[in-house]
Amino acid sequence: MKALLTTELEVLIPFHDVDSMGITWHGNYLRYFEMARCKLLDEIQYGYREMKASGYSWPIIDLQVKYVQPSTFDQKVKVIASLVEWENRLKITYQVRDLESNKRLTKGYTIQAAVEMPNNEMCFVTPDVFREKIAHLTDEKVSLHADINKDTSL
Repeated sequence: MKALLTTELEVLIPFHDVDSMGITWHGNYLRYFEMARCKLLDEIQYGYREMKASGYSWPIIDLQVKYVQPSTFDQKVKVIASLVEWENRLKITYQVRDLESNKRLTKGYTIQAAVEMPNNEMCFVTPDVFREKIAHLTDEKVSLHADINKDTSL
């Protein structure tokens, strides 16, 4: 799966993110994913404030995490987020790697779907407002109305 856009974020694992064994608590990886996802979306000027202003929310409808090796207190890691799907949903993949050795520690993905805020209805095609934000990356001409013949399955 080729990424349309990739970003990296460095994180120093803080003491409050680890358990009594000094290993990063598994739930904190979702926060690291979120931090990288926010940076990725900010890079295309479509962060959460812009989403809301455009009339869409983008809830996560699916996620997966695979823990390969633990990270520990005071370890420097990089979190890599890549936008790999955008036509009918947003799929962002993640890798957490040790900053020094580049060993993969954790990987996963999130899937988000656009929801029209006024009526709370899920969109089965990515709205034009998002397509406009990434048009310079896809060389795609954005139509004012989505093609109704496109595959709309999630």
